[in-house]
Amino acid sequence: MVEFYISSSAKYTYADDKFYKNDIPLLDENGDDIDEALFKRFIKKETANFIHKNYSNIIVLIGAGASVLCTNNAIDQRFGKTVAMLADVINIELKQDSKYFSLQELSDLCKYVIPVEIAGDDEEFKLNAAFNLEDFLSDLLSFEKYVSSSDYDKYILSKNKILELIVSNTSYEYDNSCLKHSAFINTVSHLVRTPSKLTMVTTNYDTLIEDAADSIEYTVIDGFTFTHRPHFDSDMFEWNLVKDIENIKTREMEYKKNIINLLKLHGSLTWERNENGIFRKEKSEVREPIMIFPSSNKYMQSYQEPYFELFTKFQELLKRPNTPWLMKFLP
Repeated sequence: MVEFYISSSAKYTYADDKFYKNDIPLLDENGDDIDEALFKRFIKKETANFIHKNYSNIIVLIGAGASVLCTNNAIDQRFGKTVAMLADVINIELKQDSKYFSLQELSDLCKYVIPVEIAGDDEEFKLNAAFNLEDFLSDLLSFEKYVSSSDYDKYILSKNKILELIVSNTSYEYDNSCLKHSAFINTVSHLVRTPSKLTMVTTNYDTLIEDAADSIEYTVIDGFTFTHRPHFDSDMFEWNLVKDIENIKTREMEYKKNIINLLKLHGSLTWERNENGIFRKEKSEVREPIMIFPSSNKYMQSYQEPYFELFTKFQELLKRPNTPWLMKFLP
């Protein structure tokens, strides 16, 4: 069974050459099975009914695929990469310079058992589809304290190169001509009743959401202060921007429109820590960004500042009444 659309009241699926709603076959006015075109129209109507409602709060969870752009059935290399693509880039880069251990040498060193490469049909070696970058990094980072003194310097150089490649390959600029983040933000944010704000939650490090919001003059509250050197303060999510209306009797306030909350659960390319706290800077100014790298250690790291505060805020928002949440993985 293939699931196409699921809501609190409807589930549209496909199985055994038939289309279903809530496990009941969908039929046309003649009592015959509907075709795919009509099935899509049903889903479009359901989606429209959902979109044109107003909600007290809306939370959008954005995954890695939202930073990936596909054109002509291929991933555009200018933007996001899958984890497998990152592994391929790392494998190629490390093999090109003898001052680094290759990915296979590092795998052998930390006893990661899955081969990095396998021979293809053309007998050319390519990245093994079974190679898992997250599992490998978990083993690699855990093995660091056991690396021999003779290998240690080269190991550190190689590890840092891997992390550097992950950072550089997740750093790209927003392009309004081919990415649709700004249109998505504008559409969904207008469904939220004032004074609440649309909340976007992402595990991505890139700044596509911030850049997209900026392109349509939205204000982003991301847990950092509005000072000259913005520093992390999770209370910022509770604030709003208002102005007084000159009416002494009613004491009315007008809330600024076009504001969103942004929770970056795994950190950001624009965050950096120093002895005074966590600060947000321009990407070009950040030397060691605060990021949870893809490994099993990410669960342990999520209990540290600022990740714990962000996860706590995410959980709190989910518990608020009349709060639907959307998952957006594709651009």
